[in-house]
Amino acid sequence: MTETFKAVPVKVKQILFIVCIVSCIIFSIEPPISLLGGIIFALTLGNPFIKYNKRATTLLLQVSIVCLGFNINFQHALSAGEKGFIFTVATIALTLSVGYIIGKWLKIDKTISFLISNGTAICGGSAIAAVAPILKANEQQISVALGTVFILNSIALFVFPVLGHYLNFSQEQFGTWCAIAIHDTSSVVGAAKQYGDRAQEIATTIKLERALWIIPISLATAYFHKKQNANSNVKIKIPYFIFLYIVAILINTYLPIHFTLFGKTPYEHIFKFGKTGLVVTLFLIGSGLSIKTIKSVGYKPILQGVFLWLLISVTSLLVIKGLV
Repeated sequence: MTETFKAVPVKVKQILFIVCIVSCIIFSIEPPISLLGGIIFALTLGNPFIKYNKRATTLLLQVSIVCLGFNINFQHALSAGEKGFIFTVATIALTLSVGYIIGKWLKIDKTISFLISNGTAICGGSAIAAVAPILKANEQQISVALGTVFILNSIALFVFPVLGHYLNFSQEQFGTWCAIAIHDTSSVVGAAKQYGDRAQEIATTIKLERALWIIPISLATAYFHKKQNANSNVKIKIPYFIFLYIVAILINTYLPIHFTLFGKTPYEHIFKFGKTGLVVTLFLIGSGLSIKTIKSVGYKPILQGVFLWLLISVTSLLVIKGLV
């Protein structure tokens, strides 16, 4: 069946791919459906633009996140960030420590183990991409770590909103839980969007505050790696788009616009573009999955990823619910 699909001419695949993206935009498709659609497309027809997929996904996600800032009040964002700061530090330290122990216990490649722990602790693929060049990680090591995180992210996008309703989380509680327990920013915002606007606002703010920890973690990784490899030249990727997100929040808060275009203010149109861009991003992320990636993961990295994911999910849930 799959072979039959793959026999479809490339031009037809490209047209169908573009039609899917346009459909995501026009019909306001929900994030999980968009992600699932991308996965199905990848596993049947294969992504005809795969060599551009990673760059397009990264750029569109960053632009979409900045656009979402035009719907957030600075004081609300500051309040959410203050509440999540200590929680963020504690969960990052816990995840990295336990990840190191599990990696040693399961005898996982040190680089793969650290990439998975780092991705779980901070912000998924972005954190992995930031430290991979520092560790001189090869393509196989990166793909295993990204594959592990991607699989768990896909599950989280479907499962978390259901669990949130079952556990009777408030918008604030669910937004915080998403930001702490789901890896990638795209999946965090996608899951929170299904729960409500307030949940999305809190989740985005706390997650991006968490993503800033890429900088100190990368610096620490570079320091220890250079100590062990004296001749190593390392590069650190700083997530500059987060600062643009903060600028967008400040503009929305302190430079309000009162005139409307087609019934909405310019900021509201920018925000809507961000939400739509996020849906397209999730389709592109799904379409980047391949059988090769799934096979390359192996069971030990998946075990480590699942254990860390459950640890951070359950721990954060108990704290948010006031049970510990």
